[in-house]
Amino acid sequence: MYLWQMSQKIKNQAQILQKLGIEALNPMQEQAKLAIHSVAEVLLLSPTGTGKTLAFLLPLIAELDPSCKEVQALIIAPSRELAIQIEQVIREIGSGFKTNVFYGGRNMSKDRMELSTRPAILVGTPGRIADHFDREAFPLDDIKFLVLDEFDKSLEVGFDEEMSFICAALKNIKKTVLTSATNDAAIPDFLSFDKPLVLDFLGDKIESLHLKRVISPEKDKLKSLIQLLSNVGDQPGIIFCNYKDTIKRISKHLSEAGIKHGSFYGGMEQIDRERALIKFRNGTHQLLIATDLAARGIDVPEISFIIHYQLPHRLAEFTHRNGRTARMHNEGTAYVLHWQEDVLADFIDIPEVLELEEKPIPSPSPWTTLFISGGRKDKISKGDIAGLFFKQGDIRKEQLGKIELKTDCAFVAVKTKKLAALLDKVNNSKLKKKKVRITEI
Repeated sequence: MYLWQMSQKIKNQAQILQKLGIEALNPMQEQAKLAIHSVAEVLLLSPTGTGKTLAFLLPLIAELDPSCKEVQALIIAPSRELAIQIEQVIREIGSGFKTNVFYGGRNMSKDRMELSTRPAILVGTPGRIADHFDREAFPLDDIKFLVLDEFDKSLEVGFDEEMSFICAALKNIKKTVLTSATNDAAIPDFLSFDKPLVLDFLGDKIESLHLKRVISPEKDKLKSLIQLLSNVGDQPGIIFCNYKDTIKRISKHLSEAGIKHGSFYGGMEQIDRERALIKFRNGTHQLLIATDLAARGIDVPEISFIIHYQLPHRLAEFTHRNGRTARMHNEGTAYVLHWQEDVLADFIDIPEVLELEEKPIPSPSPWTTLFISGGRKDKISKGDIAGLFFKQGDIRKEQLGKIELKTDCAFVAVKTKKLAALLDKVNNSKLKKKKVRITEI
């Protein structure tokens, strides 16, 4: 019986990796999977972008009980974006287990409706999950698996009480997994960890990360920023700032220069943050101007470079920002853009200085993002959307970009040059049984 179960798990894992387009797990994921299967308490430390989400999801899904009708696994994330990303990975895996994601700012009536049929896996932010616990919205007795993803970030942003309340309410936990991209934070007392197995991959060097300084002759670095972006060329990257006012100022300057971009910071409306990430992922925007909110957890793959426009205050922030590029063996560059009279922190020791040349500004992206007013709840699939655009929209495969399917809507990238004729052909069409609006965002 045991051998049969093991063979099924291996088979299921192979199917999951095939769906995700991954040939094999990396060493961290292999060790994490084995550890989580073997012991009750695991602390997983690994740099941003190394695949921690998949590392804990594979053993979690393998140990769920298909016959149980209640919530069995709870995954807590510090931000809405990370919670949504985790839920999206679970859906892409195609686990067969109902999964929902709850977070602050989301309509509570949607949560209640989704809880009418219990998810096996519940993903959420500490505040919203604590709220449901306080309301006794669903039974907790069957929750056996707890993951605190980027747990130190949740503590850092002030969710101590909520996390303590959640952990105290869970009486039947059999496995607890904590993840972090730093070893700075201590395990909080409310967890009562006995002897956790610590998997520390933070010492792994990122050989493909290149660090360079760019010196601005002026205290106002906007002109040097444009020059740097022109030297970097048409590549995806993130410009990191410390304050939202700086982001707004840079955004205005880039718009005046004709450089398309998105913005991402804590004060934005949730829908605007989500759409900024969608446009960045599908290539409509090559640039994202962001605070450190974007340094950890969010799904922004294949970043060629990052720019420290405002210098981070701590080594941890510097490390997390740099971790957005040179991921999973890809090449990447981190640029420190500073005024020539700035005094750099001790941890910013970068001898190589990039001399900027006069070059044209980056070309605009050839992609545009469209919104579709139907999603998973309407039984619409990515294949349905692609079929509509190919057949009725009369576009070729290479003119259709990334499709992101949500619960009640979808987003798709299309080549801008096809936009005008395409919208006339596909807007107000039927997908499955729903008439959908298709508009540019």
